[in-house]
Amino acid sequence: MAGVINTCLFSRPPLQITSNKNKSKFTSCFIKFPCMFCKFSGNETESNQPSRMVPRITSKNKMEEYNTAMMRMMRNPYEYHHDLGMNYTLITDDVIVGSQPQKAEDIDHLKEEQKVGYILNLQQDGDIEYWGIDLQSIIERSTKLGIRHMRRPAKDFDPESLRLGLPKAVSLLEWAISEENGRVYVHCTAGLGRAPAVVIAYMYWFCDMNLNTAYDTLTSKRPCGPKKRAIRGATYDLAKNDPSKEPFESLPEFAFEDIADWERKLIQNRVRALRET
Repeated sequence: MAGVINTCLFSRPPLQITSNKNKSKFTSCFIKFPCMFCKFSGNETESNQPSRMVPRITSKNKMEEYNTAMMRMMRNPYEYHHDLGMNYTLITDDVIVGSQPQKAEDIDHLKEEQKVGYILNLQQDGDIEYWGIDLQSIIERSTKLGIRHMRRPAKDFDPESLRLGLPKAVSLLEWAISEENGRVYVHCTAGLGRAPAVVIAYMYWFCDMNLNTAYDTLTSKRPCGPKKRAIRGATYDLAKNDPSKEPFESLPEFAFEDIADWERKLIQNRVRALRET
């Protein structure tokens, strides 16, 4: 059938996330790390919907510019390859972390192949414009397929913006999981910073893990480098009860890598309360 979404496991190499620091490559194997590429096939359908299709950006300069900024601002050695299409990794039975859907047909793939019922988009408008994504067509397709599309923008390469945005983003993620109406696809631009940070924070706060365990669990499946400091800072913000408490900036590097049971319960209550806002 024309217009079918194919997961390219054999026609394309698996996702390579390359460290410029030591030139080593981590390759996502489909069996161990199910990180997939989507490619739309079917010229007839593409030609019939020119107004809904956005040309895929293949400019090496644009990707190099983005990856240079990511390495400089986040000290993140991994690279984003927009020209290979959407890529993602199944983290738990309920949650997928990935890069931005690039066209409406990517939503069909997520629905049909991964049973996605919710999309949590962490991009700012500027991110979407930079890559030439037709967000409206993606939202419209999500609605038509019964997928709840949610946005909680955070500034790319900015740990402080991520820290401030984590509680509400995790609140949306926790709500979507609790609805049990399909998997949640959490994405930013590359799926290497903001999106994995939100899922790690959720695992830390709601799955009875300390920060390092949650971090290692996710990054063992999807090699990436979100900033722990942003998650630690958000944890501090949510657990803070005493107005005279020592400022987070003066705490040691390992502070709030773990929390007491009462703090976790407090955080959960405060995060769930954010649904109302």
